[in-house]
Amino acid sequence: MSKKMSRMISLLVLPQQQQIYPCRLPTIHTRAANSVSESQRKWKIGFKAPRRLVLGLGASFWSQFMSMPGRARGKYHIALARQKGVIEEVLKNVDWPQQFPFKEEDFQRFDESPDSMFYDAPRFVTHIDDPAIAALTKYYSKVFPPSNTPGICILDMCSSWVSHFPKGYKQACIVGLGMNEEELKRNPVLTEYVVQDLNLNPKLPFEDNSFDVISNAVSVDYLAKPIEVFKEMCRILKPGGLAIMSFSNRCFWTKAISIWTSTGDADHVMIVGSYFHYSGGFEPPQAVDISPNPGRSDPMYVVFSTKASTA
Repeated sequence: MSKKMSRMISLLVLPQQQQIYPCRLPTIHTRAANSVSESQRKWKIGFKAPRRLVLGLGASFWSQFMSMPGRARGKYHIALARQKGVIEEVLKNVDWPQQFPFKEEDFQRFDESPDSMFYDAPRFVTHIDDPAIAALTKYYSKVFPPSNTPGICILDMCSSWVSHFPKGYKQACIVGLGMNEEELKRNPVLTEYVVQDLNLNPKLPFEDNSFDVISNAVSVDYLAKPIEVFKEMCRILKPGGLAIMSFSNRCFWTKAISIWTSTGDADHVMIVGSYFHYSGGFEPPQAVDISPNPGRSDPMYVVFSTKASTA
């Protein structure tokens, strides 16, 4: 068997292996966050790539967004990408297009089989490395209400057997919503849980103004109906409530949405920021780079917003 044929077969069996891979292959943290990708340069000179390729090479969101009427052209992004702390700058003073800039095809996945089948077997593994987990836990410790605060209720969305909350953190109400019941049962921080596929039913089974905090760790890239989900998040958050979306550059790439696997880290920040903006009812989203060891461990980013007091 030729090396080329072996490589093709190995790519075809990746969905069955169900392992975590970088969403863009290969991905290097410092390059993804702080430089203009080769595909972006090609698009700037008129290169016409397919909308979606198997390994996540496709049209950059920046190419679409920055070329829209009323937006500054690509020079702004090039200058921004050379600055230190680019992630924190991505969502500052954004001139959002009037309409949501993504199409239905942007939320398609390589594997469109039912998610219930994919998540049927529990995976008692972590999806980011230990330094990234520690960075997320440290961030939570800074922004979460103090442990055992009366009246506080937290929703851990797309939850599993571990939530990366601070050690010993407790509230009377910490609800997990995820896809696998065995994983949720094993999560020690949860006081209760709900099994639900948000890509089938984005309606959250909670009353209005129920939660003080909503967290979502390394799973926002799997949402095929993000605007519907974010509208529901706004509905169930209390006024002033905090929504925290954290993500890295790893994913089950066959289940991540097309626009995610086709773009890089800074693009992902803009994509998640757009969910907050276009769902309505949130304050302008902000981004934080909490990556612990850039270039040496998994990157870690947070996009967060609070529910407007008038929402």
